[in-house]
Amino acid sequence: MTTALRAQGLGKKYGRRWALTDCTLDVPSGRVVGLVGPNGAGKSTLLNLSVGMLTPTTGGIEVLGAPAGGEQLSKIGFVAQDTPTYARLSVADHLKLGARLNPRWDDSLAEARIQRLGLDPKQRAGKLSGGQRAQLALTLGVAKRPELLILDEPVAALDPLARREFLQDLMEAVTEHELSVILSSHLVSDVERSCDYLVVLVDSRVQVSGDIETLLATHYRLTGPRRDEKSMPPNQYVISASHTDRQSTLLIRTDEPILDPAWTVSQLTLEDVVLAYMGRSSSAPQNNRPVLEVQR
Repeated sequence: MTTALRAQGLGKKYGRRWALTDCTLDVPSGRVVGLVGPNGAGKSTLLNLSVGMLTPTTGGIEVLGAPAGGEQLSKIGFVAQDTPTYARLSVADHLKLGARLNPRWDDSLAEARIQRLGLDPKQRAGKLSGGQRAQLALTLGVAKRPELLILDEPVAALDPLARREFLQDLMEAVTEHELSVILSSHLVSDVERSCDYLVVLVDSRVQVSGDIETLLATHYRLTGPRRDEKSMPPNQYVISASHTDRQSTLLIRTDEPILDPAWTVSQLTLEDVVLAYMGRSSSAPQNNRPVLEVQR
């Protein structure tokens, strides 16, 4: 499997505070990857390290098979969390700047997108709506002709309609230009709509990663008579458990059929899976919190 991004023991420290610690991750190329996790999990730090805007304190990170930064920057399109544009520059000025800074710049692609989006080339970015600025930032990222497009919560500040339009436009760009994408988001609905691969990051550690279709096919909710989760078969990984006096509800991951007739078995939604891993206690024993990688 070729890798778009690989981190090994990666950490970033600001003074006495660790923003990212001991992060180990393999992100496959050729996929649209959703990176999700709670605030403070280290998502933005990881993505900024991947484009060379930060340097690691510990460990290492590779992008497209080589150390992050340097020559790899020309192969990466990056849309940061606040979809940055220059307020006093016009749309046309942004395209000219993109052409000067990026050796693989595709001017015809950029101009065609601006025209299709209905953006006035003479309009200053500071006068654009949030959705228009996000589309301009995406245009700059795509027109670089990158191999990997990284988006750090690019639609977090947009209204639902603008968010949907942005994601639809992103998927068209992915299909047309065969991009690998890493999309950080705190909205599971955006990941479900746009991505085919999931990474859940909690406390800097990957809790689960894999093809979304396979994750949904291997995670279940079991409801039945009260039972200690430690008594479950070894091929059934318990992700979370809740109990009443008489009943237990377990969220599990397994590749095998569930044969115990005492259980009522139901499938999970993607939101169920994400919340189950995000809710795992950071103080739980490490052998109780397996890093699961699901690929088929």
